[in-house]
Amino acid sequence: MTAPGQNLKIDGERLWNSLMEMAKIGPGVRGGNNRQTLTDEDAEGRALFQKWCEAEGMTMDVDQMGTMFMRREGEDPSLPPVYMGSHLDTQPTGGKYDGVLGVLGGLEVIRMLNQLGVKTKHPIVLTNWTNEEGTRYAPAMLASGVYAGVLEQEWAYARVDADGKSFGDELERIGWKGAAPVGGRPMKAFFELHIEQGPILEAEGKDIGVVTHGQGLRWIQCTVTGKESHTGSTPMPMRKNAGRGLAQITELVHEIAMSQQPNAVGAIGHIDIYPNSRNIIPGKAVFTIDFRSHLIDVLNGMVDRFYAEAPKLCEALGVSFESEIVGQFDPPAFDEGCVNAVREAAQRLGYSHRDIVSGAGHDACWINRVAPTAMIMCPCEDGLSHNEDEEISPEWAAAGANVLFHAVVETAEIVG
Repeated sequence: MTAPGQNLKIDGERLWNSLMEMAKIGPGVRGGNNRQTLTDEDAEGRALFQKWCEAEGMTMDVDQMGTMFMRREGEDPSLPPVYMGSHLDTQPTGGKYDGVLGVLGGLEVIRMLNQLGVKTKHPIVLTNWTNEEGTRYAPAMLASGVYAGVLEQEWAYARVDADGKSFGDELERIGWKGAAPVGGRPMKAFFELHIEQGPILEAEGKDIGVVTHGQGLRWIQCTVTGKESHTGSTPMPMRKNAGRGLAQITELVHEIAMSQQPNAVGAIGHIDIYPNSRNIIPGKAVFTIDFRSHLIDVLNGMVDRFYAEAPKLCEALGVSFESEIVGQFDPPAFDEGCVNAVREAAQRLGYSHRDIVSGAGHDACWINRVAPTAMIMCPCEDGLSHNEDEEISPEWAAAGANVLFHAVVETAEIVG
């Protein structure tokens, strides 16, 4: 059956030009971007996005977490809008496409609808979620987490960066603290376009990833405490080496994740060693473990095994072990109807595609709790992301935006 507007496609060149124009704001040191949340560069990127949206006749609403909602009216304004979007903030050494493709791909959808004079029954709202990356202010997906009711707004305002500046104060400083309450907006559906941030689509030669699930995660912050002493004069049997505890736990994390292949990953990312001196045996190691799986039983099983074995490793070394979970969410299964809309759009448009699980967290993972949600992914070169060398092709960007166009517009229902 032919869908309304089946042959319509976005302007790939215009989308690419918009991506390159946004990339000029907060440039990195070697081709990427440093446009961290609530910085002056973030404010500048928001202002450009606002300008582009208002040029297309969209109206803006900003909530108290600084999330931007740009609305294209539908033929029946009383109907729940179809939402799309992602984020404009980046890592300190981020790429030009992570998040940004989903926002500007959505803008291109609106531009093409206007260019063709196409009306939809439902309104369409394009979003820029605040602080998706979570680099300057932990945790990630902060604004969408508050929106979905899993994080408290005042708690979010109290988050501080490395310089002690609070999220709430910086949101006001850059002028993007809105008046609208957070959450409670009617949504018929939410679609997020994003680069894969992994190597699967490129390796298999697929144009589109149809995201069926997101990975759940557990971030476990651990502290191993031993005893600082001289590296040259302390006999080996008498050492209480916190660094050795870190080393053995690193291997344990790897072993646990490998035992659950292909459905799990695990690693230690952030590490602080004290006193971090060349000739002092480490007295303390503080580090964070990141376990992920799209299967809740696997995720919980990895955590249970870690808690059963890590303390014993440390006890055998004569060092103490403490831990706490500092970040977590259960794996989301995206809405079957929205997922089908993405899959069918890719098929009708002739794009090669496969079902895929998102290896990273996204705003869609929280919004899935309050509205029917799905994600669309396009390949990225070598699976590289959160890196200034992150790269995609104009053709990949256009394919993803075309699938977004059809999934959103068909859900919003073309009039006439």
